[in-house]
Amino acid sequence: MPDYIAPVQDMMFDLRHLAGLDAIAALPGFEDATLETAQAVLDECARFNREVVAPLNWIGDTQPSTWRDGNVTTSPGFAEAFRQFADGGWQGLQHPTTFGGQGLPKAIAAACIEMLNSANLSFALCPLLSDGAIEALLTAGTQDQQRRYIPPLISGACTGTMNLTEPQAGSDLALVRSRALPQDDGLYRIFGQKIFITYGEHDMARNIVHLVLARLPDAPEGVKGISLFIVPKVLADGRRNDVWCASIEHKLGIKASPTAVLVFGDGKGDVGPGAIGERVGEANRGLEYMFIMMNAARYAVGMQGVAVAERAYQQAVDYARQRLQSRPVDGSAAQAVAIGHHPDVRRMLMSMRALTQGARALALLAAGLHDRAHAGTDAAQRMQDQAAYEFLVPIVKGFSTEMSLEVTSLGVQVHGGMGFIEETGAAQYYRDARILTIYEGTTAIQANDFVGRKALRDAGALALAFGERVAGTRDALVATGDSQALAIAARLSDALEAYRQVVRFIVDNGRADPNAAFAASVPYLMLSGYLFAGWQLAASWLAAGSLGADEAGFAQAKRVTAAFFAAHLLPRCGAFRDAVLHGAGAVMALALEAF
Repeated sequence: MPDYIAPVQDMMFDLRHLAGLDAIAALPGFEDATLETAQAVLDECARFNREVVAPLNWIGDTQPSTWRDGNVTTSPGFAEAFRQFADGGWQGLQHPTTFGGQGLPKAIAAACIEMLNSANLSFALCPLLSDGAIEALLTAGTQDQQRRYIPPLISGACTGTMNLTEPQAGSDLALVRSRALPQDDGLYRIFGQKIFITYGEHDMARNIVHLVLARLPDAPEGVKGISLFIVPKVLADGRRNDVWCASIEHKLGIKASPTAVLVFGDGKGDVGPGAIGERVGEANRGLEYMFIMMNAARYAVGMQGVAVAERAYQQAVDYARQRLQSRPVDGSAAQAVAIGHHPDVRRMLMSMRALTQGARALALLAAGLHDRAHAGTDAAQRMQDQAAYEFLVPIVKGFSTEMSLEVTSLGVQVHGGMGFIEETGAAQYYRDARILTIYEGTTAIQANDFVGRKALRDAGALALAFGERVAGTRDALVATGDSQALAIAARLSDALEAYRQVVRFIVDNGRADPNAAFAASVPYLMLSGYLFAGWQLAASWLAAGSLGADEAGFAQAKRVTAAFFAAHLLPRCGAFRDAVLHGAGAVMALALEAF
């Protein structure tokens, strides 16, 4: 298996030309986030992940985490790597300096998150959940809670988890039954069971801070009766809390990441029955607070999709350069050549490259909007940037993860029969990627949010405003007069028209025929993902013209990639449009009993 080489040049290009890092560095608090700083951070992050984290990827897959008597032992080398990760300051990259973080923009942190996940998806899940816990506490925690919990989360003394679902609940959190009983000292005793808790138990840090959804005794039914609680594994006085790992799951992929079943209030530990916890924020607003953590996680999972796609692409390219098989169809050689010379293999490699780079570009654009929303000096503009960021999050999560399934599957295909053999490593990326469209909200959940909150709420105004941004890039391409630019513009224009038609369909049918609108939600999300990824690659085509002679090869490759995306992938938008406009009714036409 080839070494992981982080695509730093591509990331830096996106940060500069798409995310607008120069403008972000001019905002209050981000003055040190210059292009030079970003280059230094990304270079060091690339080195760390190549040398320390990536070598553990195969080990984690073949020697997964294990459970015994409530304790979890992580894969060999993971604990040591996590210590180096935390000591290097990587957990605090985007978090406030007040609590020991580095206070860098999300755009820079996002590029580093991609590297960590490319290097080792299972390992990266632990820091991902800690990031979400920090975000939730920064938003809803008291100053005292922030002081006590955020610095150790950043230092790696403890890690964070997100405890939402239960065996009977699944994604319907209205069915959460865990109970929180108030005590005379202002604390609570938590009882219940939580499932699918990533890194819910492990040996990589001395403590784990669980953020837990539970109901107070007088809480109303449904999602409006859920509160959020901090439940540490080990209390400040050193006592073991009454939270216990009953088991860990045996999974298709991400095998090194322990996915725990946690039991609260089973009488284990040093505190008697009931895990001791403290409430975060106001009563019955727990789901609202947890969504802060979940939104951060959803964006990060989108970056995981980009990350695993990049790793699969790199391995496929390496194999295609080395594997000799068959003479070329154009007769240019009399002997067998590397399979990368064959047109269909080249088509697969270009598809992998274009999808990955398009999704990365879109994700870093979104991160830049997040930074402007949090540090901008104009209040109205901050609100617009926040709305734009929130609009893109379900696309980053949904499209990037669905894209990763196609790319990792193509990676197996490029390897041929050897891709089906575990020893090549290609299959691991395919297996690992399969969870990404499921956790932190399935693709359908992202798509339903994209329809309900992002289209119907404002009658499609923001969706159509994004269409105008795409139109601006199309017009800029036309203005160049370049034949390749004109071809990209034509495809972009067709895709944009398909997008506008679908937005109008969603708005027109959202309330009159909700089944039709929501049957179209995933095709609508995927259409948007292809359009916006193609848009950002089209913007990259324009920006590539400003690069110097020392980057001529990179610029030419970027333009070819943009042209390939426009010719081969943007036409999918038309198919999604046709499925929505002419096929939505067919989705619910067959009675359930007839299946």
